[in-house]
Amino acid sequence: MKAVRFERKGGPEVLEYVDVADPTPGEGQALVNVEAIGVNYRDIHERERDGYGAAAPAIIGTEAGGTTDDGERLVWAHGTASYAEKVAVDRGKAVPIPDGVPTDVAVAAILQGMTAYYLAHESYPIQKGDRVLVHAAAGGVGLLLTQIAKLRGGYVIGTASTDEKRELARGAGADEAIGYDELEGVRDIAVVYDGVGKTTFDDGLNALRPLGHMIIYGAASAEPDPVDVRRLMSGGSLYVQRPTLATYTRTPELLRDLAGKLFALIAEGKLDVRIGQRYQLAEARQAHEDLAARRTTGKLLLVP
Repeated sequence: MKAVRFERKGGPEVLEYVDVADPTPGEGQALVNVEAIGVNYRDIHERERDGYGAAAPAIIGTEAGGTTDDGERLVWAHGTASYAEKVAVDRGKAVPIPDGVPTDVAVAAILQGMTAYYLAHESYPIQKGDRVLVHAAAGGVGLLLTQIAKLRGGYVIGTASTDEKRELARGAGADEAIGYDELEGVRDIAVVYDGVGKTTFDDGLNALRPLGHMIIYGAASAEPDPVDVRRLMSGGSLYVQRPTLATYTRTPELLRDLAGKLFALIAEGKLDVRIGQRYQLAEARQAHEDLAARRTTGKLLLVP
């Protein structure tokens, strides 16, 4: 089968499109014929950072979905070696795809959608009328989070880097869509959902109302600098969380419950999942470059 493997050869890491043996499923695993693969910042980190994921050489990727030989459709967000035509996935990490949800949509939604759902319902449960700031509102999480925040009655201000992306944020329901250079005037925010990190963190803290919540769920621009906790006091007894989806899906039961709530919104037509770009599996390097350069909107998929 074909797969994408990352390797280090005495210089910058490379992605190789290679022939490898089909995986052999072990106990508690299912062998899945992959139909779509999700592309994430985490994949870039895996190939660039020693100790982040599998050691090189290794097949990259954690998110994909497809069909077993007996017709069962499965999707997962925390698998391994997912940039491949076939994957042996642990059943405890996979979720059945319900009728009414296409496989590619399930793959596009599973990671970012579950993230958006727990952010809006659990990290900070948005209340009707809350002023909500969503960074990178035209990205994979941002578009879904904006929609869910509106379903919960929030007033959403989304940030995006271009006019085109700001229009996408408005299309997802954002009440306002602004550039990152306009953050200085934003105030009285109940919660900031920040997947950008270092470059937006300070402005986000400054925008919060007393008892406001700063939720840093990603770090596309690098992790924020350490915070002097006295700043939280002087800012109005602020809260800061650095959550991870793994905590909210730490058991198979929690995973299936969260995914089930997400897929229900999709099946009911309440959540639009935007697939931005599709690439052939052999084009994984280009997909990574486009994502890192913020040339994309919505979810990126690889197709074997």
